[in-house]
Amino acid sequence: MARSRAAYEYTEAEDKSMRLGFLLIAAGLLSLLGLGCCWLRPALQERGGGGSTNCTVLAVRQLGERFACTFSCGAACRGTARYPCLQVLVRTPRSSAPALLHEDERQLRTNPKCSYIPPCARDDQENSENVTYKQKYWKEKVGSQPFTCYFNQHLRPDDVMLKRTHDETVLLHCFLWPVVTFLVGVLIVVLTICAKSLAIRAEAIKKKKH
Repeated sequence: MARSRAAYEYTEAEDKSMRLGFLLIAAGLLSLLGLGCCWLRPALQERGGGGSTNCTVLAVRQLGERFACTFSCGAACRGTARYPCLQVLVRTPRSSAPALLHEDERQLRTNPKCSYIPPCARDDQENSENVTYKQKYWKEKVGSQPFTCYFNQHLRPDDVMLKRTHDETVLLHCFLWPVVTFLVGVLIVVLTICAKSLAIRAEAIKKKKH
C-alpha cells in the first residue's frame, strides 16, 4: 500500500514543473484580464468609432501662438522650451468644411490646436526649424496628392489623424502573448500529468511481469 501511494506522488522535478505550469496559466489569465480592462477595450472602442478616408491638403500655416514642451538633458536635468504651432488643413469626402490633420490620437490629445509636435529640444530655434521643415514637407512633397487619413468619432469628429495609435499589429500582440503564456502553462501541466501517468503504467506492467 505504501509503495502504491509513493508511486502516485510527484517527484521534486515534477512538482516544480507543475508549479511552473500553474504559474504561467495564472500569469496569462491575469495579463489578459489586465490588458483587456486597461488597454485593449479602450483601444477597440477608439477603433470602433473611427475609420479611414482620403485627405487632400488645402493649406499649411504657422500660427503666431507658441506652445510649451518639456525637454530632458539628463537624469536630473529637465526644462521647458517652446515651439510654433503648425496647422495642416485638409479636405475630406466626409465634410465640406476643412479638417485639421494630426499625427495620431496621442498628439491630438496633447495639443488639439496643432498638427505637429516636434521632438522637444532645449533651443527654441531648433524647435522652430523642425516645425518649418515639416511645413515644407507638407507644402512641397505632399502638396495636392491624396493620402489616407483616419477619423475618430470618440475624440474630435471634425479632425483627422495621419496614423492610428492602436493599429492591428499592436492589438494582435496585446492579445497574442497572454494567450501563448496561458497555453504554454497548460501544455506543461498536461505533459507532466501524462508523463507521470505513463510512468505509473510502466511500473505496473513491470510488476505484473515479475
